[in-house]
Amino acid sequence: MKDTFKHKGLRQQLVETIKAKGIKDENVLDAIGRIPRHVFMDSGFLDHAYQDKAFPIAADQTISQPYTVAFQSELLQVKPGDKILEIGTGSGYQTAVLLELGASVFSIERQRELYKKTSKFLPKLGYRPKKLIFGDGYKGLKEEAPFNGIIVTAGAPFVPKPLLSQLAIDGRLVIPVGDEVQIMTLFIRKGIKEFEKHEFGEFRFVPLLEDKN
Repeated sequence: MKDTFKHKGLRQQLVETIKAKGIKDENVLDAIGRIPRHVFMDSGFLDHAYQDKAFPIAADQTISQPYTVAFQSELLQVKPGDKILEIGTGSGYQTAVLLELGASVFSIERQRELYKKTSKFLPKLGYRPKKLIFGDGYKGLKEEAPFNGIIVTAGAPFVPKPLLSQLAIDGRLVIPVGDEVQIMTLFIRKGIKEFEKHEFGEFRFVPLLEDKN
């Protein structure tokens, strides 16, 4: 699918919109400005690609609202070369943002349909995560830990302990916690058992699915 001047213009408008909502990190804004969000969406929603809204994708999931993606990315404070674990690959849009920020990305997707689609699709766009795994996000990815950052892109009813344990010292976990409505929560690891917790208001996410198998 082409990325036209029109798309680029609409993207810049989107960048201005999320900037006006309070996103300050220039690297995050630049990443949003570079990624062709329309190619991550089903064709029926193409006209809406650069609105600041979430939209449905396959497997009853959504592509997150750009402001939410930017907000979570800003909280992560990604530096080039950081090892980042993403829980919920989804459409791959957030993955692309992390890669644009220079992160080394490990991503887990619970929905097989989405996993298959996104693992083929991202490399076609030139986005290559270190690992894209079909599995249970609640367990994290112990064999690749510790991570400089962990981002959860679905609503978690509780904070999974494995994710906290897989953070490096000074590592950051960004996770929306709650059932119907989630509170965006940041944990910063200060020591082996010491975590600093910050809360950033209400968001709405699709639920984080646990592996029932």
